[in-house]
Amino acid sequence: MDDRVRDEAVRSLTDNTTFAMREVLEGRRTGWSMLLPFAGPAVVVSVAYMDPGNFATNIQAGARYGYALLWVVLLANVIAMLFQALSAKLGIVTGRNLAELCRDYFPAPLVYLMWAVSEVAAMATDLAEFLGGAIGLSLLFHMPLLVGMIVTGVVTYGLLFFEKAGYRPLELIIGALVGIIGLCYLAELFIAPVAWSGVGLHLFKPELPDAQAVTIAVGIIGATVMPHALFLHSGLTQSRMLPRTEAERKKVIRFSNFEVVIALTIAGMINIAMVIMASSAFHAGHPDVAEIGTAYHTLAPLLGIAAAGIFLLSLIASGISSSVVGTMAGQMIMQGFVGFRIPIWLRRAVTMIPSFVVVAHGVNATHALVMSQVVLSLALPFPIAALLWFTCRTEVMGEYRNRTIVKGAAIVAAIAVLSLNAILLLQTFGVDIPGLPS
Repeated sequence: MDDRVRDEAVRSLTDNTTFAMREVLEGRRTGWSMLLPFAGPAVVVSVAYMDPGNFATNIQAGARYGYALLWVVLLANVIAMLFQALSAKLGIVTGRNLAELCRDYFPAPLVYLMWAVSEVAAMATDLAEFLGGAIGLSLLFHMPLLVGMIVTGVVTYGLLFFEKAGYRPLELIIGALVGIIGLCYLAELFIAPVAWSGVGLHLFKPELPDAQAVTIAVGIIGATVMPHALFLHSGLTQSRMLPRTEAERKKVIRFSNFEVVIALTIAGMINIAMVIMASSAFHAGHPDVAEIGTAYHTLAPLLGIAAAGIFLLSLIASGISSSVVGTMAGQMIMQGFVGFRIPIWLRRAVTMIPSFVVVAHGVNATHALVMSQVVLSLALPFPIAALLWFTCRTEVMGEYRNRTIVKGAAIVAAIAVLSLNAILLLQTFGVDIPGLPS
């Protein structure tokens, strides 16, 4: 098959999906199959909720506290659903992404500040994702970490080329990688000894045993609600299917909400499975396991080499897929805030530099993953505040502005997330916080 035929075949995936969505909106396709053409944006974004940063925090949570922090994972996932649904709705209703609306409505100094902060956050995100994939390759194939980084960069760069053929091929690739992560953790649950009664209890029983639990809980939420995901989702939905009538727009929003709930429920279940696996494998005899490399080397003698290999396979799939998504988000942030794009290879190279610097200076890779969450905590207030402001404005959203219940829930969730992020920052810099468990 020559390049022209292959390109046309790949492009037809997008054309066929667009045609299928049009059939659904015009009432010519019914049943559960009508949801499939609209699936994609939330699946892509869901990768941000199971990236290597989540691996690091979930391993620490399960190893140190068993199932006690499962409720935090559940809470973080519910909050994420709310914010991602709002971001998707923003793109569908306005035909603009969050960064573009910031440029349209905010004063130039604030726009440039938000752009700078968002770019730093995108680099921090890419650091976590890129390092995660490299760590997995390094451990699985016994290669130097630098070589693993190069391989991860090359694979990520190759996958990004599919974006030129329309939105559908890359959505399917990301969906397949998400499926690999999910199947890996499903297999882990069959290998690890799980006390399901304890899982059910701690999913709905809030508790924070000590100050370190607060730090890890905040890290879980920080690794779940991600700045770049809020920007990206609005961009993925802004022109994917342009409604012709208000009735069609309402249908698209409804399908988008369904997809957000399904995709992020799967992401949440994977995160819960990570904590369960870490708890089952490490909590009783190895509660000090806090690094990805240590987790791998400890898993092999405890649950067998198959469990350890499955763990690394899921980490590699997570690192590669989230790195692709992070690069897409970075491009969208730059285009939205300042109106221009740079070649994919240049953005890929620029965002790789911090990772190489970290490894070259001998910084512990897992520690770098955790510290990247601190950078994200600094950036998170900007997209959350902007998203709430726009989705509550009649002049922006018209009849689709947030209703009172949604507005109230979003404000409470935003205050909770930002407060927890502030606690993380204060603890990181050694500031004692009165009233927290000691």
